[in-house]
Amino acid sequence: MNWRLLAVGLAAYALGLLAYAPATLVDATLNHASDGRLRLAEARGTIWSGAGLIEIRAAGGKSGLAKSIAWRFLPQSLLRGYLACDIRLDGADRGFQAEIHPTRIELADATIAFPATVLGLAVPKLGVLSLTGEVLLHVAQLTLGLGGTEGSATLQWRGAGSALTSVSPLGDYELRLDGEAAVIHMALTTIKGPLRIDGKGSWSAGGRPAFLATAVVSQPYQQQLAPLLRLIAIERGPGRFQLQLN
Repeated sequence: MNWRLLAVGLAAYALGLLAYAPATLVDATLNHASDGRLRLAEARGTIWSGAGLIEIRAAGGKSGLAKSIAWRFLPQSLLRGYLACDIRLDGADRGFQAEIHPTRIELADATIAFPATVLGLAVPKLGVLSLTGEVLLHVAQLTLGLGGTEGSATLQWRGAGSALTSVSPLGDYELRLDGEAAVIHMALTTIKGPLRIDGKGSWSAGGRPAFLATAVVSQPYQQQLAPLLRLIAIERGPGRFQLQLN
């Protein structure tokens, strides 16, 4: 028996099965990797070229939000030593590309927009505020590898608000993320608005994020915003609050 020919045949058969593997397998992978916090609903197509609804869910899966997603892997990229994938969200004219290498995943020049409710899903402590506004994530260059995270990204919260107060908007804010090996450093600044929030934190691999911020309310808004901030922060003085997330 020609064992080499048999091996080639089996490899071709396996690749053929993989090429037509249903997109529903992506949901199973996301579900396992995220403990149910990230799912793919209404999946159609194959794992190589498909579409569906990417869902971000709260712990326990009781609430969440969804955005349409389409992806297409580019097999020709294997000639360059990695596997590239084009990704588009909500039917955007311009998507972004992810590069999958043997030991890392690379993202560059990716912009993703979400409603502010995503903040309450990611940080349950903020969920009680019924947040409003738009969150814009921009990844300049980010590498997720076995040795940790390298690169930077910014998260902007524009027209920030809460359904629990008539003060709107509260402001515009920016969170900068800088990855350095096993630690992601975070710095929050206020762009503008009557509620100033500034803070710093870090997130070590295998641990939980630790973040400490100070919120300062402009004097004309102190009476209106103090009850809102007391729901998630400790009052340190008139119009001044401390918020800790971990």
